[in-house]
Amino acid sequence: MPANIAKAKETHSPSTEVAPLTWEKRIAPALIIMAGVCWGIIGLFSRNLAWGGLSSVQITASRCIVTAVCLSAFLLIKDRDKLKINLKDLWLFLGTGICSIVFFNICYFTAIKLATLSIASILLYTAPCFVMIMSAVLFREPITKRKIGALILAFGGCVLIAGIVGNGSSNLSGLAILVGLGAGIGYALYSIFGSIALKKYHPYTVTAYTFIVASLSLLPFSNSMDIAAIALQNRNVLINGLLLGVVSTLIPFLLYTKGLEHMEAGKASVMAFVEPMVATLVGILIFKEQLTLQNTLGIFLIFLSVLVLNWRTRQKTDTLLG
Repeated sequence: MPANIAKAKETHSPSTEVAPLTWEKRIAPALIIMAGVCWGIIGLFSRNLAWGGLSSVQITASRCIVTAVCLSAFLLIKDRDKLKINLKDLWLFLGTGICSIVFFNICYFTAIKLATLSIASILLYTAPCFVMIMSAVLFREPITKRKIGALILAFGGCVLIAGIVGNGSSNLSGLAILVGLGAGIGYALYSIFGSIALKKYHPYTVTAYTFIVASLSLLPFSNSMDIAAIALQNRNVLINGLLLGVVSTLIPFLLYTKGLEHMEAGKASVMAFVEPMVATLVGILIFKEQLTLQNTLGIFLIFLSVLVLNWRTRQKTDTLLG
């Protein structure tokens, strides 16, 4: 899922001359879409890990550890300076690592167990609405008519998915809805802490320390020896753990960051919303999940609310995580 990287992208005054379309700008949209596809197949790996005997906490720990090790190694080889931080800023990475990544991943993987991939994914994407509310309270950001409209759409979508009106998802538990929305809140918290961190550090630095802190905080609770034992006995668990950390975390982050260098942040964030669509297709085609008409309408309303929030020519902030 896209990080709040757009904060680090500088906005320049538009030129009167039309710049030639470079090769990098031509492939930028493809990079963003590829990142969304990689994020969209998270459920494929996490469910296989759950079936292999790992808990939601252990799945989260596996993802964070693999990503932290790979990204740290990448930076050690490419640019060691990006691993330097001021210890006074450690609280920012405690926020992005524990309050956001750890909390939202545990909630998200639990939601995937309790609900369909499409519903878990779309509840995660209520995050922009939570960012809007938090930003208004913490940063005094104005709440516009468009933001209110998006909030109403998202709330209506959640009502339809929860089955509060009509027949809806009668087999969907209240816990599934709560942890799904919890994932959205955790996802949103990355934008709050990340927006401050990205004013001081490169996106690679923020992401590396986010996953390092998340990994260290999970070690006492995840029984890492148990994870290692299961992985050694079950090759499927080992492979899916590596794929979750590399294919659905590290690679899409690098793709999204590279694509964002050559296109507007607003367009990039909207294009990355291919993720819930891919998650829905994975659920239907691979796990044979069923969607009711009311579920589909609820998903559409939440998706529409995110488009309303993000659809602009110039975007000051980007509220998405990876």
